Amino acid sequence: MSAQSWMFALAFVIFGPVLGALLAGVDRRLTARMQSRRGPPLLQPVYDVLKLLEKDTLVVTDLQTLYLWGFLLFMVISGAIFFHGGDLLLSLFALTVSGILLCLAAYATNSPYSNIGSSRELLLMMAYEPMLILTALGFFLVAGSFRVTDILAGSPWQVLQLFGIFLGFLFILTIKLRKSPFDLSASHHGHQELVKGITTDFSGHDLALVEIAHWYENTILLGWLYLFFAPFGWMWALPLALVLFFAEVLVDNTHARLTWMTTLKITWWVTGTLGVTNLLLLPLMN
Repeated sequence: MSAQSWMFALAFVIFGPVLGALLAGVDRRLTARMQSRRGPPLLQPVYDVLKLLEKDTLVVTDLQTLYLWGFLLFMVISGAIFFHGGDLLLSLFALTVSGILLCLAAYATNSPYSNIGSSRELLLMMAYEPMLILTALGFFLVAGSFRVTDILAGSPWQVLQLFGIFLGFLFILTIKLRKSPFDLSASHHGHQELVKGITTDFSGHDLALVEIAHWYENTILLGWLYLFFAPFGWMWALPLALVLFFAEVLVDNTHARLTWMTTLKITWWVTGTLGVTNLLLLPLMN
């Protein structure tokens, strides 16, 4: 791989959480405006994490902290592979392992609230993972490779060839960002409940690790959105990706939470209708 690829990977490791924190800050500002509030400062997510790092950490079991460090590590590995221009499927697997480690951390606390939150998180993973796999497979079929560098150099028509998969990805992006109506296991906002599900028993440094990992995740998800438009050039692709990313804030503020069973049914229906159908029609588009 070229030196430029390694520089992109290193830039993600260093600046990924910075971009992710800014995305979270804009998210909170937009949410406040939609609710007729002034809202917090743009850097409020950073202030929150700095405050968490100053607080005492109540640890129920050492495994809890170990799993959380694993959660952060695999999130970084997933993004580093992606921004290095490596295998998209391998990046997805690392992202999945990261999510599983977060669930294990919550289970390790033996708290009923955390256990319920972790169970719901696993259910959500069952809902969105098939669509993520279909997204990677769709890119492979149009670009002939799972490598991000090959996808970036693909045809400008790939967003039209993968339009069904693109819509399906936007749908599950709402789940990945923990937005209503799918914020069943946790929420980044206080408009749902005081108890935050999967993160209920995390505090201090441990909760800071979770927030930093979510910043990395924001950057990774923005990168996946960018892939659909990448052949148009970054001057078009990046604004389009940002607009769609923040469109999720509108969804979050205009929908009530669904039950877990309804969430599974709707997500699998979307995956089958949009994702699988798109893959079946791809040979007719070539």
